[in-house]
Amino acid sequence: MKLRSFFNKRIKRIFILFTAAILLFNVSIHAGEKPRIVNIINFVRLLEPRGISLTQDVLYQTVVNQLNEMKRYNLRGTFLLQYDALMDSRYQKLMKELPAGFEVGAWFEVPQPLVEKAGMKWRGRYPWDWHVNTGFLIGYTPAEREKLIDVYMADFKKVFGRYPKSVGCWFIDEHSLNYMYTKYKITASCCCRDQIGVDGYTLWGGYVNQGYYPSKMNFYMPAQNIKNQISVPVFRMLGPDMLRLENPTGMEPAIENGGGSDSNYVDWYFDQFVNGASMEYAYVQIGQENSFGWKRMKTGFLYQMKKAARLRDDKKIKIETLSETGEWFKKKYKITPAASVEISNGMNGDARKTVWFNCRNYRANVVWENNTLRFRDIHLFDENLSSDYRLNKTDKTSCRYYTLPVVDAVEWSDSANIAGLRLKALINNREVLIKGGIPVVSDKGKGNLHITWPLTNTDGNFIIDFDEHGISMMFENNSTAEWYFDFTAADKNIPLNKIGENGVTFINKNTSYNLNIPDGSITVPNNGAIFRMKPKAGRLYISMIK
Repeated sequence: MKLRSFFNKRIKRIFILFTAAILLFNVSIHAGEKPRIVNIINFVRLLEPRGISLTQDVLYQTVVNQLNEMKRYNLRGTFLLQYDALMDSRYQKLMKELPAGFEVGAWFEVPQPLVEKAGMKWRGRYPWDWHVNTGFLIGYTPAEREKLIDVYMADFKKVFGRYPKSVGCWFIDEHSLNYMYTKYKITASCCCRDQIGVDGYTLWGGYVNQGYYPSKMNFYMPAQNIKNQISVPVFRMLGPDMLRLENPTGMEPAIENGGGSDSNYVDWYFDQFVNGASMEYAYVQIGQENSFGWKRMKTGFLYQMKKAARLRDDKKIKIETLSETGEWFKKKYKITPAASVEISNGMNGDARKTVWFNCRNYRANVVWENNTLRFRDIHLFDENLSSDYRLNKTDKTSCRYYTLPVVDAVEWSDSANIAGLRLKALINNREVLIKGGIPVVSDKGKGNLHITWPLTNTDGNFIIDFDEHGISMMFENNSTAEWYFDFTAADKNIPLNKIGENGVTFINKNTSYNLNIPDGSITVPNNGAIFRMKPKAGRLYISMIK
């Protein structure tokens, strides 16, 4: 008995020390002032009807290869299981044998076995169908969504003895996400990057990267207040390319011709990720869905894992599971923090530079091209704007999530007119585009992103300050230049309603919203621009608060 008591005490002490080490580890991985967080997320389907060669065996072996490569470099990560894979004995065995540092969560597309287990009729073309009205929760009524979620969660718990902490999907409607949070206490979620029309899914104008707390009215819309938010951070997936909006690519290992399969692209992407101004933190998801098969993703996946391990060893990035990132986010931020993305150098001859600012109220993007400055994107966020799918199911095969556009160079341009707000001035009584050198971006101020742009065809610097309330702009060391922003676009696409002296009113999807200029004025010039924004007493301020 004394010997047993001795060992019990030793075991208890070891357990306490082990727990303390885990807690210290979780603190240390975010000890940096502005952590660079990488989630390796691989999501798993049982079958892929879009390719004859992508058999169930091929898809399973793809996951085995992904896991082996991650283990090879002692990497940590998240596997998200679609219901059909969750119920497959091979995946169950593989996931139960994952090493420490991995997590298993849910990938919530809707396949035939889940629908039938919930007592409903399957309407898809295949046992898994990527069309919105069958393969996603918005194709079902809110009550049906809850049944589907309950079945998934119950079976997940039967297999793993617990509910998943992480739930991902290209998009999870706000009703379903809030239901998962309130009933099953999920910690984190992830959704598709911004895109237009890929597989029929359009998500455009949202919080472009990092994570945000969504509105209870619209999962894609960041909430402005705690009482109206779903307190589950949603992180954007697929490592979006924040420079090339007009030809989107990204970090998916299966993307060829300059994407995540190209070592030069991966090196460039991580260099911008590690060194760019991010304000609070930087975030990127790497990894790949098994639907592409190992042959297609192998080159990019192998290189990305090796690169991520090297950056981790050099203490330049933090690699963790999705739920760990979600738990950290919730402890640190009660509401969505302001964040930024800086691309200071293009690649392959692309000399452009760009900066994104995101917060709970809006997103904005500045691009420098040919030594000039253009705002190419501004979208407002409104937590009261309901999504099209909150209360009703859709019978359409595609979907569209959106925010409130003010400037949109992707959707408001054509071959003859690239939309944007362009910085100009009258110099020697002639209207010219302001030109400058290399912008200097600082994220040292709490909640503030500061840009100093040294000018070349006039004196001084141009200063831009972003914060949660709006955008402030002024000339520094130049009191003579008569400067302004001209807005141009392919006007057939613009939801413009009214131009006033201190604001512009838009109407989009029957929603009215304003671009307000409390410091400055708006006119309609005779040079073909749609409107012009001019400073007041040397300062132009754009308010982003509704």
